[in-house]
Amino acid sequence: MEQIRRPFQGVLNILRFNWHFYLLSLGVLFLLFFLAGFLPGYNQRYFYGLCFLILGMSVISLLVSYYVYDLSGLYDFSWLKVLETDRRIVNISAGFDETSHLLRNRFREGELIVLDFYDPQKHTEVSIKRARKAYPVFEGTRQVNTTELGLEDDSADKIFVILSAHEIRDESERIIFFKALKKALKPNGQVFIIEHLRDWTNFLAYNIGFFHFYSKSTWCKTFREAGLKVQCEIRQTPFISTFILQKNGDTF
Repeated sequence: MEQIRRPFQGVLNILRFNWHFYLLSLGVLFLLFFLAGFLPGYNQRYFYGLCFLILGMSVISLLVSYYVYDLSGLYDFSWLKVLETDRRIVNISAGFDETSHLLRNRFREGELIVLDFYDPQKHTEVSIKRARKAYPVFEGTRQVNTTELGLEDDSADKIFVILSAHEIRDESERIIFFKALKKALKPNGQVFIIEHLRDWTNFLAYNIGFFHFYSKSTWCKTFREAGLKVQCEIRQTPFISTFILQKNGDTF
């Protein structure tokens, strides 16, 4: 079987693109240990407890990332049905694309269209900039914006937006984006939205980092206002949800 990802690729990318957060945590740990030395013994335990808390949160986030991105099978797409009618596949990213080559292998008989809505004026996170330098753009990728995807109406059999839709932070812009997906989708086509959710499992894993995600109710409101319905939701892990969307109807 072809090896689609290198061992530890996911968690090493987390460290590579977000090293400043872990360096900051390490600096805080050293500072707390240093300050604890000037305190009476009965007060030192509070500082040491805080150190272990910070260290524990960092280790847990890396272990969860390793599980999600390296062990869970998220990127093997074994859950995905490939139909003979799947002729045009669209993959949309936001500056960091590590799935187009995987989808190319999965849909060998279909046409793959790759879009990137990364805008350095809007997407200012340093982690995305580092990712773009580390990974070359997939050959043939089209640069688009969230309100104009440049896709023909009723032309796509399957559209994938993998861990990138949450980068559209403005609600009205996000709804326009999903309306564009609906417009490009064939009557019997499907949209696949893969995201972390702002829920208690991701809070335990990423603490305040979970605020960068959206809740399930927020996503469903966006889908509904864009005229899309949720065919089903797949939970590959407790930390990742895949919403499979179709045209028309009411969402749950």
